[in-house]
Amino acid sequence: MVKLTEVEDEHFTEKPPTTKDNVLLADDDESDGDYTDTVESDLNPSAESFTERLSALVDIIPPKTRANISTATNKLSSYTKTAFSFSGKTLWVVSTSAMLLMIPFSLAVSQEQEIEQQEREQGMLREGASQMLQSGSAGAPTGTEAQGGQSGRPSL
Repeated sequence: MVKLTEVEDEHFTEKPPTTKDNVLLADDDESDGDYTDTVESDLNPSAESFTERLSALVDIIPPKTRANISTATNKLSSYTKTAFSFSGKTLWVVSTSAMLLMIPFSLAVSQEQEIEQQEREQGMLREGASQMLQSGSAGAPTGTEAQGGQSGRPSL
């Protein structure tokens, strides 16, 4: 059979010296009335950056939640990257197709407008010439007047 004996540690056998008011801790003895923590007073919150504050929150958020947040963020960034890539490629195809199709079409339309404008101008010139001929034949001299007879008009 085994016999157990209790061995006392020297550290526990000696009682610590008591301070005023019979307190055991030396920190409790210091009752100056100043309860500010020196470490906390050295801390300047305005000097911390947002990333430092965010990295300090790592211990507060459980690992499973952090993994879920990380997965969601990675998926969102992947979807965003894919969407921007697809929209960029689509914009490239649409713009180059528009240039290849619309530039020749617009040139053809402008040439057609120029031709129509020239035809209108020629038609107006023909109308003016025919009106001048018609008005000139109405006031043309007869045979006797053309031989030197006087009419009421001066000769040109």
